[in-house]
Amino acid sequence: MKKETKCIHSGYQPKNGESRMIPIIQSTTFKYDTSEDMGKLFDLEAEGYFYTRLQNPTTDYVAKKIADLEGGTAAMLTSSGQAANFFSIFNIAQAGDHVVASSSIYGGSFNLFNVTMRKMGIEFTFVDPDCSDEELEKAFKPNTKAVFGETIANPALIVFDIERFANVAHKHGVPLIVDNTFATPINCRPFEWGADIVTHSTTKYLDGHDATVGGCIVDSGKFDWMAHKNKFPGLTTPDESYHGITYATKFGKEGAFITKATAQLMRDFGATAAPMNAYLLNLGIESLAVRVERHCQNAQKVAEFLEKNDKVAWVNYPGLKGNKYYERAQKYMPNGTCGVISFGIKGGRKKAEEFMKHLNVVMIATHVADARTCILHPASSTHRQLTDEELIKGGVAPDLVRLSVGIENVEDIIEDVKGALSYV
Repeated sequence: MKKETKCIHSGYQPKNGESRMIPIIQSTTFKYDTSEDMGKLFDLEAEGYFYTRLQNPTTDYVAKKIADLEGGTAAMLTSSGQAANFFSIFNIAQAGDHVVASSSIYGGSFNLFNVTMRKMGIEFTFVDPDCSDEELEKAFKPNTKAVFGETIANPALIVFDIERFANVAHKHGVPLIVDNTFATPINCRPFEWGADIVTHSTTKYLDGHDATVGGCIVDSGKFDWMAHKNKFPGLTTPDESYHGITYATKFGKEGAFITKATAQLMRDFGATAAPMNAYLLNLGIESLAVRVERHCQNAQKVAEFLEKNDKVAWVNYPGLKGNKYYERAQKYMPNGTCGVISFGIKGGRKKAEEFMKHLNVVMIATHVADARTCILHPASSTHRQLTDEELIKGGVAPDLVRLSVGIENVEDIIEDVKGALSYV
């Protein structure tokens, strides 16, 4: 099946007389005839469900759909994108270990890695995604367990060189983890370029309707954990907390990573996706291919309009031919990147604040990547406690405006932005 068809049909195939739509199994627990039957589930000897904190049929259907869209072998839903990124690292790294990460990633992920996970004893080295080969090589240590980056950085919109980072990661015997939230599997499938694990904040384009918070982890099934046995003891040696199972030998390359994340991390942390949320997420995914195409078409036209407007100081969008990452975007995402644009307004912070007051169709919100066009001026909202000097030091210009272009009629979006710009 092509990706447009997979959005609708993957993950769940109803049998004769069964519900055509994914059923919502709104139950915490499941009944069995004998203790032996349930015991086989606890021993991972049989497939099935015993407690929704670990797994649930509804969430599994949707996880399988996302895995199919990404070209992976296994996946799991989480309660948020933050949980997905945390699990993706913590599943293979522990206190005393080290991870190399792109410095241009979502601020929440940066804080998770740089502050919270450091407190857990995991060290991170952040590298410029455009660093030299020499600088990248120097970032690795004997205890490095993974490399992490974002396909399209939020909000910097830097296009990650997946193939280059994958080659270097594999040279050092570690997997590349890529957050594919902004590009989605419609525009980019990182596994095709060498990535090993993909994560998503499903809250964004996959849901697409500002309805549910969620996350997902997908395994390519290609990384050979046993070939690097000493680096990944959690996968290659017996797990005494789960009946002495060695995940890499029992479930192979295709299933070891997600099985361990489920049986160990989801069991202990409980960052579970609710069945109802999974159902709503599935509704969003069914229209994903159509929406992403529209998002990109609209964003391209809005970016081109902004580029020509004399009230606008600069525009950052990988789809513009003058953009620093245009050629790289054409390599990895020839059909479009995403619907998010960042731009600056001449006159700085005050002019940007004035611009924001005169929008009607475009909504002021902290969210991005859903059907409705929304906008944020960080200097006067999320970063309002910082001075202009502090903003610049943190990589957020005082005039920066982040615009997430929705799927409305693009002429209405442009007219609204044009009208607001007339006041500055």
